[in-house]
Amino acid sequence: MKRLLLLMFAGTLALADVSTRAQSRDQFAPHLIGFDVAEATIYDMQGAMQRGRVTSKELVLQSFARIAFYKTTLNPVISLYKGAIDEAEQRDVERARGIVRGPLHGIPVAVKDNINTTFMPTTGGALAFAGYTPPYDAPLVANLRNAGAVIIAKTVMTELANWVTNGMPGNYSAVGGYGMNPYDPRRDPRPGTDDGRPVMGVGGSSSGIGTAASLWAANVGTETSGSILSPANANMIVGIKPTVGRISRYGIIPITADQDTAGPMARTVTDAAIMLGAMEGADPNDPATTNCTPPPGRDYQQFLRLTGLRGKRIGIPRAFYYDTIVLPGNTGASGGLNTAQAALMNEVIAVLKAQGAVVVDPADIPSVVDRARDNNNAIQGTCAGFKATDVDCSTVFKYGFKRDFAAYIASLGASAPVKSLTELRTFNTANAANGAIKYAQVLLDTSDEMNLTTDLARYQRDRAKDIHLADAHGIREAMRVNNLDALLFPGSSSAGIAARAGFPTVGVPFGFIPNAPTPALPSGFNAKDQPYGVGFTGVDCSEPALIEIAYAFEQATKKRVPPSATP
Repeated sequence: MKRLLLLMFAGTLALADVSTRAQSRDQFAPHLIGFDVAEATIYDMQGAMQRGRVTSKELVLQSFARIAFYKTTLNPVISLYKGAIDEAEQRDVERARGIVRGPLHGIPVAVKDNINTTFMPTTGGALAFAGYTPPYDAPLVANLRNAGAVIIAKTVMTELANWVTNGMPGNYSAVGGYGMNPYDPRRDPRPGTDDGRPVMGVGGSSSGIGTAASLWAANVGTETSGSILSPANANMIVGIKPTVGRISRYGIIPITADQDTAGPMARTVTDAAIMLGAMEGADPNDPATTNCTPPPGRDYQQFLRLTGLRGKRIGIPRAFYYDTIVLPGNTGASGGLNTAQAALMNEVIAVLKAQGAVVVDPADIPSVVDRARDNNNAIQGTCAGFKATDVDCSTVFKYGFKRDFAAYIASLGASAPVKSLTELRTFNTANAANGAIKYAQVLLDTSDEMNLTTDLARYQRDRAKDIHLADAHGIREAMRVNNLDALLFPGSSSAGIAARAGFPTVGVPFGFIPNAPTPALPSGFNAKDQPYGVGFTGVDCSEPALIEIAYAFEQATKKRVPPSATP
């Protein structure tokens, strides 16, 4: 069974660099003789294990080898689980005895570093939490391991899920540094942004880097507003942002329980559906986990139908999301797509029609075209400054963070590395010279300014307004009036409105568009095109229908292209 082309990586359980001085990296890319994990699906891995072509241990070893090999290029992880090899061997022993826990049995996966694990540190990327191991596993972690998955790593992430300061680059943290996009893993050369950040954005606070580069089969991200959908879009993978509460939020460093959710990120809709079923489950610590009824056996694979688009009514929310509009009280245009994005979305719509979907165009969001400024969702932003500037914005994030961070810290008991948000801010200030707050901590400061008693009424008004504009007068109204099965959003643009409503979206890769930031990249840099996909959004608990639609679309297009930088 010694079929490992891994001798050069023997003993490599840390993130060691691999030298390629005289040879190209492609010649040394780590592969397994007999089975190669690059672009392999969960079904591929399971089939190979069932036929004796590979073991779970060998899959984990190859994942470790790829992580080590691409560490310098991508910086994909914050920590590794060295006990993963022993755990994989246990899954192999179970398989030999005829015990297979399910489709994730022996499959290597990763989770975001704000999700509690007792066998690896959980830092959220914050220096105050560096090296800290919590006293309990998040229920989703226990569910994955009970399903047979082997969790091998914690991914890089934007520190505290991007609720530290304004302007922090995606996938940067004080603990993890910068994560790089495998579709162009170079650093930004422009003056003012040449601080080590990637030239091609990696999306929201979760990381799709390692999944895109086949460092593991799939990973778990978390989203408050875009942090599953955006990195999935940026790294050309599938992301399922579930209904809030479908997956337990307990044991996850929060922003706000009003919108927080974990969700799967994978290279295919099938793999993401398998992960979703394994992660789901009722949790007494999170009453919202009973709001949606899971499918029998928590098996979403029954919704993977090639004909899933036939007869489905798909709405196109033209105003703001496709076409520019002038919002009430404004003079300039807002929203809309650029030429490349619009051309790609026209292709998508043509595919839907060819596959038998009924395209309802336009199917505008009522709260986006509402001419009353106070009743327009596109006007209502997220408050990201101090109270004196809280106009036309919602305080749900900053109020919710202070409330829910305190609850999370309390759940850690005496072992908590800080005892309050104030103590975290004080630590960061004292350790600024050590890189604790490279980009400041404005959002932490504004959250700590909130008083959970005297600001409660404002928070409650804002939360009610968010739900009204995003749900009742938003997505739900658009779908009801047009009798829709789903709305089609470009890229990850559904994230803001769907997150406020707590509604699910399934993101699917589709194509590439130019990476043309402002200010422009220097002449001769030759930026590579960046991935761009689509999102299918529905109302609460509609994941089965969305998975059916997304799978049929994926199979009709098969547009995912693996990154050439990580063969």
